[in-house]
Amino acid sequence: MAMTTITPAELKGRKIGRVLTKMGVVTREQVHEALAVQKTRKAPLGQLLVELGHCEDRDVSAALAGQAGMEYLDLSQVDLPESVIGALPAESVQAYQVVPIDYDEAGRKLKIAMKSPDNFRAVDDLRLLMGFNVTAAVADADAVDALISKHYSKTESVADMMGDLADNEKFSSLQNRGQSIDLDELKEAAEDNQVIKLLNLVLLQAIKDKASDVHFEPFEDEFKMRYRIDGVLYEMVPPPKHLGPAITSRVKVMANLDIAERRLPQDGRIELTVGGNPVDLRVAVLPTLFGESVVMRVLDRSNVELNLDRIGFREDDLETFRGLIHQPNGIAVVTGPTGSGKTTTLYAALAELNDIETKILTAEDPVEYDIDGLCQCQVNEDVKLTFARLLRSFLRQDPDVILVGEIRDLETAQIAVQASLTGHLVLSTLHTNDAPSSIIRLVDLGMEPFLLTATIEGIVAQRLVRTICTRCKEEYSPTEEELMELNLRLEDVRGRTFFRGRGCDNCHNSGYKGRMALFEIMMMDDTLREMVMNEASTAVLREHAVRRGMRTLRENGLLAIYEGLTTIDEVVRETIVEE
Repeated sequence: MAMTTITPAELKGRKIGRVLTKMGVVTREQVHEALAVQKTRKAPLGQLLVELGHCEDRDVSAALAGQAGMEYLDLSQVDLPESVIGALPAESVQAYQVVPIDYDEAGRKLKIAMKSPDNFRAVDDLRLLMGFNVTAAVADADAVDALISKHYSKTESVADMMGDLADNEKFSSLQNRGQSIDLDELKEAAEDNQVIKLLNLVLLQAIKDKASDVHFEPFEDEFKMRYRIDGVLYEMVPPPKHLGPAITSRVKVMANLDIAERRLPQDGRIELTVGGNPVDLRVAVLPTLFGESVVMRVLDRSNVELNLDRIGFREDDLETFRGLIHQPNGIAVVTGPTGSGKTTTLYAALAELNDIETKILTAEDPVEYDIDGLCQCQVNEDVKLTFARLLRSFLRQDPDVILVGEIRDLETAQIAVQASLTGHLVLSTLHTNDAPSSIIRLVDLGMEPFLLTATIEGIVAQRLVRTICTRCKEEYSPTEEELMELNLRLEDVRGRTFFRGRGCDNCHNSGYKGRMALFEIMMMDDTLREMVMNEASTAVLREHAVRRGMRTLRENGLLAIYEGLTTIDEVVRETIVEE
């Protein structure tokens, strides 16, 4: 049946069967036949029409485009000029699975073809990330793939682009100008196509390498760029120094910050979708002696497993932790230094508790991940919206579970205790070295010991250690000096096998790829509560907890070493020897 040419506006919002009929692809009888089949077999109507032989896949794609009010393009005979091909870097094309079809550089107007009308996030990201005025059309998936393969098979690396920009002195006038840079000059720098393209490539590479942070740092003679991967900073090929102010201004534009303000710290947020996955970038700008230092925290939800079964608990520890968070009331504390994975553990706990029967409120600074079903509140010191003030309001919201991002002061601790005593489960974090020392920390804040014994149900300490790269993992025999770091002798480990990473391209020659958590769970019992009342020392509390079966961070680390998951160096670096 011949296809009738109809404008997308005439098809927008109509049902798929009606669209295909209006286009002249199928008859009403054929649609009714497919609908009859659909009653016994749950499948999309378009798929059934194709299976019945009434139309082809491209007809359904065109109909879906029309249904969304979008143009459908035939790319079979399209030949792209170099000016259009160069509008998007290969990394962006492959990440978003779109291909540029037309480009007006003067007005930054870009027309793209994509495989599905549902890929609206690609349009949003290209507008935000690269500043294009985007028009989207739909094309056959195979045709899009063919153009990507033909024109974008060779990806441009950050190093390649740095080489191209090394001799470009376009923004050299912005150097060493302090506060005297004209606002129009900064805006022009932030909108420059090369700057946009470079920053886009840097961010895509960071997300691809699973970096947790990207650092842009100005110094007297250079402008450094570093990624933090698995907790360790790696220096990347530095951008030309004269591009520093332009890159910083571009980041500030993307994060909706004031590019004219270069004297005060600023914080912002950028929301992207890369490869179909939502990615949040938390931006922190800090004025320094030689310019503004920018750190972008990458919060890639696809890279974080918010599932207790995959957090890294051993089977017995997981059972203990589940018992802790399913208490009807009380306080559960997760402790450790910054970057030890506390927030991920608490989010995983909330994900497990998150059901239709449970009201969960969170007070966070900042809110790192948006989770459906949770009422999440952002602390804002500028308007005196503190943890304590939020907690007071929470108690009037009839919650079942409350998450306090961090207990920082006596007032917050007192309200958390009050919430616990009135029948709520309170989850929170502290910054201490291990589980037993958390009690002493709360007493130091000014908490009465009898209130702690009445409310604290358990304390979880954790650390993150790097795991050995599986591609270059090799067996080796540790030296006596290495074993001494763990208070072990050669006879203690006779018959055990040790591993390390040799170093390869997969792990940036570090020998490590990924991280795992080590846990220490101290559950309160009557004896521990009595010790707290008697103001016992941390060492005494730890000794009793170990006798009752608590596995320390160091012991968990030793088990991970014996299982070939991590190395002696990592465990020694992240844990302390128990006295």
